[in-house]
Amino acid sequence: MKKILVSACLYGDKCRYDEGDVSFDDPTFLKWKAEGRLVKICPEVCGGLKTPRPDSQIRGERVLARTGQDVTEEYEKGAKEAVRLAEENRVACCIMKQRSPSCGSKIIYDGTFTGGKIKGEGIAVRKLRKEGFKVFGEEDMEEVKSFIEE
Repeated sequence: MKKILVSACLYGDKCRYDEGDVSFDDPTFLKWKAEGRLVKICPEVCGGLKTPRPDSQIRGERVLARTGQDVTEEYEKGAKEAVRLAEENRVACCIMKQRSPSCGSKIIYDGTFTGGKIKGEGIAVRKLRKEGFKVFGEEDMEEVKSFIEE
């Protein structure tokens, strides 16, 4: 059975900065969850950040919290843990939460905290891809299903 690394907030964990989740209710995702295929991670929590916490965005090469605190080190540490967990579980691919400064695979917030979005990828996704993992966003389920069935 092929395993898939997923953002813990999609899995249903209340680990987002605002102590919320964005539980994903796609029928195939829920089937994989029930089968035990999904390996969940919140890179931000694994990097040492608390829940709740100030929201953060990527600005240049740094990750800054809305408060101005530089949290790049925590994001990098969480990204390393995501890679370790993916390797340990020999995941076939990853489904990560779009727009997140850790998990965004195509789109992230623009670093201004005004709601603007740009093309880009989160810190954990960047590291996962660098290590050869295929990463999808939650809106890519048809592509994920095709990839898993190969």
